[in-house]
Amino acid sequence: MRALTTQAKPTPTVSALNKDEFRVFELARKEEYNHNTSKYVFKLPEGTATLLPVAACVLLKAADEEQGPKDQKGKPVARPYTPISESDREGEVDFLIKKYDTGKMTPYLASLQPGDKMAIKGPLSKFPWTPNQFSSVGLIAGGSGITPMYQLLTHSLSLPDDHTKFTLLFANITSADILLKEEFDALQQKHPDRLSVVYVLDKPDKGFTGPKGYVTKELIKQHVAGPELGEKVKVFVCGPPGQVQALAGKKDGMKQGALAGALKDLGYSEDQVFKF
Repeated sequence: MRALTTQAKPTPTVSALNKDEFRVFELARKEEYNHNTSKYVFKLPEGTATLLPVAACVLLKAADEEQGPKDQKGKPVARPYTPISESDREGEVDFLIKKYDTGKMTPYLASLQPGDKMAIKGPLSKFPWTPNQFSSVGLIAGGSGITPMYQLLTHSLSLPDDHTKFTLLFANITSADILLKEEFDALQQKHPDRLSVVYVLDKPDKGFTGPKGYVTKELIKQHVAGPELGEKVKVFVCGPPGQVQALAGKKDGMKQGALAGALKDLGYSEDQVFKF
């Protein structure tokens, strides 16, 4: 009897997204991740994927603008989010989104049920990643600001010819707030020569042996390659506005804004720092 063979499905080459217009997608599943964060899985048309470039995000807004959140001027609110799923995954896209009770968008997202719809536009390219452009990269993240870092790490570490070394400083309030911890621990175990992960907790549990409090200048100096490396070092920052401002200066909307804070005090230049 002839053995049956199964052919691997071809990688999608058509993007479900459009960078110039919002397209509507249905929520397939919503899975509780922890006490304030959920994973949202949206359906994409068969044979398509997001095909997002690395270090890119998308904009989400309510498909029903009348029922969705609005800003102070009464206009529909749209917010940038970074998917955590592979860019070539067919038929679905995953987001890991933390609910902020005082926010405009996340309480609305938290109210969604499977079958409800959101409008998505993208990609919005943030930083053009080139393998081996930097010898050492520092990733400083807080809370749900981890998703762009996860996207960048999974991409770079999957490339056998990319030798960039990464240090991740990931700040949270408690251990229960750490998103994607199992995934980061697995990446660090698989790539010990390329990735070092440091968890920082403001309210640590008993037995926690990592740094306590916030990401400080001393912590950055201890773990992240210094500015003396010039063009071969880069520091990416993403997190709550207050944290970003303290570390690297306030962002100016979608623009970077002037460099300030701890990284400037340590001698890094604007060319060496990028704020997601």
